[in-house]
Amino acid sequence: MCRMVRLAERAPRLVGIASCPPEHHVEQAAAMRFAARLFGGALDVERLAGVFENSGIERRQLCKPLAWFAQERGFGEKNDVFLAAAERLAASAVQQVLADHDLAPADIDHLVFVTSTGLATPTIDARLLGRLGFRPGTLRTPLFGLGCAGGALGLIHATELLRGRPRHKLLLVNVELCALTFQHDDRSKSNFVATALFGDGVTAALLVGGAHDGVMNEGYGGLEVCHAATHLWPDTLDVMGWNFVNHGMQVVFSARIPELVRREMPGCLEAFLAAADVTQDAVDHWAVHPGGAKVLAAYESALGLDAAQLARSRRVLAEHGNCSAVTVMLVLEDLLRSGALRHGDRVLTTALGPGFSAGTLLWQRV
Repeated sequence: MCRMVRLAERAPRLVGIASCPPEHHVEQAAAMRFAARLFGGALDVERLAGVFENSGIERRQLCKPLAWFAQERGFGEKNDVFLAAAERLAASAVQQVLADHDLAPADIDHLVFVTSTGLATPTIDARLLGRLGFRPGTLRTPLFGLGCAGGALGLIHATELLRGRPRHKLLLVNVELCALTFQHDDRSKSNFVATALFGDGVTAALLVGGAHDGVMNEGYGGLEVCHAATHLWPDTLDVMGWNFVNHGMQVVFSARIPELVRREMPGCLEAFLAAADVTQDAVDHWAVHPGGAKVLAAYESALGLDAAQLARSRRVLAEHGNCSAVTVMLVLEDLLRSGALRHGDRVLTTALGPGFSAGTLLWQRV
């Protein structure tokens, strides 16, 4: 069972999150008109309009204006945009979360960087070290290819790293510029759905090892990790992900995703909570990755949740769309800044991604 423990025994904590949304805001109605023009000759757009209308999304943020996507872009051009935007936006998010806690880059011991939407060697975390003044000896862990599960899986990796280094401070940076994976000449239904769902987003999260105290600002409490687990279902590699083609990354979406959630998540979550020695009723707040309106509805029916328990996830989906790994971090940021957390509250974070995989964490407010 989650216990309140002495400082020397504390587990790693999530202290704060800052987001830096890209500057180009796109209303869903404008995105639907864009898709109707582009896909009109290949798909029955009128019949598929419900993909936009029932998405639960009102607006999204993109690193380029919508008109930029009206012509074919090569992978090299799109990846160059990714490199510049990812470094710039990540730097802003890092500076914000550090300022929130009166820290400097030199105070950070480890930088974990998560993305699935662009390629860089040296990786973006290496570029941030020189740009922002981190110590040359700062540990770096870049993670690629975790997709929509990357927010939760990144948190699991971060907390595991901190268990071995309890005096360290760690930044988890998530950058997903999903719109740059758009394939202009791909007239498939999967690409149409991606056009209705995907947005761009960037977050930076501060985590500290269990030997730290006094890092949290007054009134801005941290979440101590109680239990974390991953799960990979067999024979599901075709459910979600990317194909790499001549013009970049081509989205893979299976219509089976909501059904997989309904069928598989109850048992997966039951085993997770049993290992943590708590019941579902003991969860005070749900921070679920909002992959889409149908996925959230599947969570509700599968787990017996009411609409209020996933209201925060729906609000993030409405305001930002599906930003892959970043989205669940936006849900957590909203929760941390909301003032809704009370001492001892339990928070469950979960996200699904390629594989077909899940990452789940149980936290307690300290």
